[in-house]
Amino acid sequence: MREWWRDLTDLVLPAECGGCGRLRTLLCPPCREALHGRAPRDVGPVPRPPGLPPVHAAAAYAGVVRAVVLAHKERGALALAAPLGTALAGAVRAGLAAEGDGPGRGVPVLLVPVPSARRAVRARGHDPVRRIALAAAGELRRTGLSARVAAVLRQRRPVADQAGLSSRQRLVNLADALEVAGGIAGLPAGGRVVLVDDVMTTGATLSEAARAVRSALAGPRTRDREVYPRDAGEARGERRVVRTTARSHRARAPQGKAAGNGLGDRVLAAVVAASPEAFETNRN
Repeated sequence: MREWWRDLTDLVLPAECGGCGRLRTLLCPPCREALHGRAPRDVGPVPRPPGLPPVHAAAAYAGVVRAVVLAHKERGALALAAPLGTALAGAVRAGLAAEGDGPGRGVPVLLVPVPSARRAVRARGHDPVRRIALAAAGELRRTGLSARVAAVLRQRRPVADQAGLSSRQRLVNLADALEVAGGIAGLPAGGRVVLVDDVMTTGATLSEAARAVRSALAGPRTRDREVYPRDAGEARGERRVVRTTARSHRARAPQGKAAGNGLGDRVLAAVVAASPEAFETNRN
């Protein structure tokens, strides 16, 4: 109800620029240029968390861009999802192109939003990352890519507020905190899973999201174990081997590459904005 009311308010009341506050415009030309005007870049925090896939960002998280992201996320300026989605779509395209899967290749893309805590969604009245992901998928489809959103990640345990935590503390806080609910369906052979978020700082969240997605893509692992017979018809003391399955929640691979069946290397990440240090240092 609250989300519906905000959508209606955005349509009826005069808008102001999400970046500078100029009246009667959703995003003025200078602020739109700040969000969309630079080529997306391959970014990575220092130190780089283990298992972080290749990440592309559309802009640096500072100034006008920071104001736009916060206006959408915290102040409920829901119409800003469209320009933010356009920026995210640009980062997705850059990531695909870097892997040789640019426009014209027909590669199906599954956008997987990083989940917000349920209490945060309730407090805000909307899920900002999912909303931006949906806008980005629409923009990608308009430019000829097969893209859809699968909000399959969820928190499997409570985590502490990340504000004020160091890179190491964030990794510990988020370790094994996410899981894929119900598996990842509908990804054809050769498709890409692109984890999406509005902002990347230390990369700990995307690293944990990648671990959870790789685990789901790899499926259950099998192992053999010996058991003693329970059936009276089996010879006493004779052992037999049975195959069991288990999921590993701690499998991590360096630099976005997963061991095993090779499915993990289909995982990329894209964000609207990254820390200024990462965005300025990592130039294509």
